Amino acid sequence: MTARRVTILLIAAVLVILLAVWLSSKRPAEHDTLAGDPVVPGLEKSALNSITEVRLSKGDGTKTTLKKGANDWSVAEREYPADSGKVRKLLLDLAALNVVEEKTRTPENYPALGVEDPTSAKATGTRVDLVTATKTYSLIVGKSSGAKSGYVRVANAPQSFLAAPLITLDADPKRWLDHTLIDIPQDRIKDFALKPAEGPAYTASRPNKDQSDFAVTGVPKGRELSSPAAADPIAGSLAGVSLDDVQHAPQTPPAGVSHVAFNTFDGLNIDVAGRKDGTRTLVSFTPSSTAKETEAEAKTLAARLTGWEFEIPTYKYDGLFRPLDDLLKKLPEPPAKGAKGKAGDKNKDAAKDTPKPAKKAAAAPDATSADPAR
Repeated sequence: MTARRVTILLIAAVLVILLAVWLSSKRPAEHDTLAGDPVVPGLEKSALNSITEVRLSKGDGTKTTLKKGANDWSVAEREYPADSGKVRKLLLDLAALNVVEEKTRTPENYPALGVEDPTSAKATGTRVDLVTATKTYSLIVGKSSGAKSGYVRVANAPQSFLAAPLITLDADPKRWLDHTLIDIPQDRIKDFALKPAEGPAYTASRPNKDQSDFAVTGVPKGRELSSPAAADPIAGSLAGVSLDDVQHAPQTPPAGVSHVAFNTFDGLNIDVAGRKDGTRTLVSFTPSSTAKETEAEAKTLAARLTGWEFEIPTYKYDGLFRPLDDLLKKLPEPPAKGAKGKAGDKNKDAAKDTPKPAKKAAAAPDATSADPAR
């Protein structure tokens, strides 16, 4: 090989190298993302404690703002405690969110994955903003792809990804509330007094915990309970009560309110007020105590429940405020109105249809007397 050819080859090699360096410097954002890379760089578990606010928003205007307090999180739209465990899980999942593979960079294809900017009602994705004192991390969470992964895109970045773990978001504020409300088991209840907004009031009690059934007073004369245990489910209606939504209690007492007051064997008293507002069933609680052993419990409940009106499931509401008639044996059905008259009409019709006996034929006239010539 001649020296000239060697020189030419060396120059060509240098040019190729320089071209490659130039191209890579011109396209720094287009390198392949490696599977396993974090979707949101810098959002490690150690950084989660610096997050003070989480914002969730959708194109239809639905939004939730979760704010970190001294001890727990709260839902700003309700000014009520959030489910801190649920918030913590979301943050951990976002910190662990890794790339499975790259997807489209073309905005026209974003809707197929649900990662378009949620600025219109047609957008299906949810934007999440994680706010710290120095930086805000923003991500658009789109559709799922199976049970373990889904589509995401960092806000204001062109590249979308298939990522894991699967992140599921709901921007409705009531989905982030602490749904735990009150849990007083039936075996603690000594008696209760129910005064519905309409209908008669009544009370039920038992002398001790060994007596399982509650005796009801206020049963009308001539009526009786459907069973000895008819009132027992009401005594158990404070067990495992959870809320669907919450609002501040109205300043002016509303009309049409029912009340049921429960007393426990150890001196805890819970007065429950309930009303219906359209399809919503709303209750409020007033805890108090008449015994030293339940003073602390009553104060804890009052601090959490006083001043609020809670929407609870309809079946729970109906279980709290059962009318007295629901506890009684059903009255016998009265005879249908006009039944007697109809029976008489049928008898008349039957008489009409019965053939009448033929009249006895008249005797023939005497032929002698009938002849005028005689």
